[in-house]
Amino acid sequence: MVDFSVFKGKTVLVTGHTGFKGSWLSIWLHSLGARVIGYGLDPYSERDNFVLSGIGGRIAADVRGELADVGRLHAVFEQYKPEIVFHLAAQPLVRLSYDCPVETYATNVMGTIHVLEEVRKCEATKVGVMITTDKCYENREQLWGYREDEAMGGYDPYSSSKGAAEIAIASWRRSFMNPADYAKHGKSVASVRAGNVVGGGDWAKDRIIPDCIRALEAGRSIEIRSPQAVRPWQHVLEPLSGYMTLAAKMLEEPVAYCEGWNFGPNTDSIVPVWEIARLVKDNYGRGELEDVSDPDALHEAKLLALDISKARFRLGWTPRWDIRATIAQTVEWYVRYRTENVYELCIEQIKRYEESRSNRV
Repeated sequence: MVDFSVFKGKTVLVTGHTGFKGSWLSIWLHSLGARVIGYGLDPYSERDNFVLSGIGGRIAADVRGELADVGRLHAVFEQYKPEIVFHLAAQPLVRLSYDCPVETYATNVMGTIHVLEEVRKCEATKVGVMITTDKCYENREQLWGYREDEAMGGYDPYSSSKGAAEIAIASWRRSFMNPADYAKHGKSVASVRAGNVVGGGDWAKDRIIPDCIRALEAGRSIEIRSPQAVRPWQHVLEPLSGYMTLAAKMLEEPVAYCEGWNFGPNTDSIVPVWEIARLVKDNYGRGELEDVSDPDALHEAKLLALDISKARFRLGWTPRWDIRATIAQTVEWYVRYRTENVYELCIEQIKRYEESRSNRV
């Protein structure tokens, strides 16, 4: 198991730090003693994990800006000189990408390229972990999980933009930060793909957990638009632990790990949306489910899974929480956030997860 104490004292830039995954990563890195620099847009809502946890006031710098603002992004690299970059900033929603396809590509492709350019130019930056998605693969609705060397693609603008981002990352790595020339440039760049991530503090539209919680809090039935869609569900701390494990390995052996990686759940957590909603309802203690599927709805993949053999065997990374633990931890956050200190709640769940890492081989 990789020792995360390697992040203590390191200057780490997190793009998208105000988002769901970015806020959790910032909290975790801050708790480890890292000097966290955040660069992102304003949070989605006042109930976001970023806002309620107050992490923006704890980290070394909370910078607001767009990926398209190349001057501002460059100034952040110039001023803070991050040693490690976790690039999470993105337009992350499939259905929104149908409404805003050009903006989705501008953010997810050109935004990624802007970050790659800053990683390339900043002498202090040694490691870049570029976060994409499991939807970057050309989805054939196959039963087995996608491996890292399979074709990039995507039906909808969001998925295809992430496939295009992966191609750009690979191109920049080969062209400007090639592992064979590491002695010249001193850069190690990898891309990472995770499954459907859930956890406390996510209030985005068109995501199953926020939709469930909003309905439960309002006393309405939970409307499920794609009850049979199968996804690789995982708690947010699972892929974040993978990203951090990879970054630590890249610091130690920069040439050995600069490539693409999958961080998904075990097969028992690859279940239909309806089952997720049922587990949320049961853990929350009340609620009803309603099937509102529409045969004419916008296309979304029905079956998607990742093969995580590479991360398991080469990084020693494995998922720790099964689907029941994942939903239990997630719902716990939504039950407790109204009356408790959210930062301490997040730290409690991170410690619980770290204990599960320590207690398993």
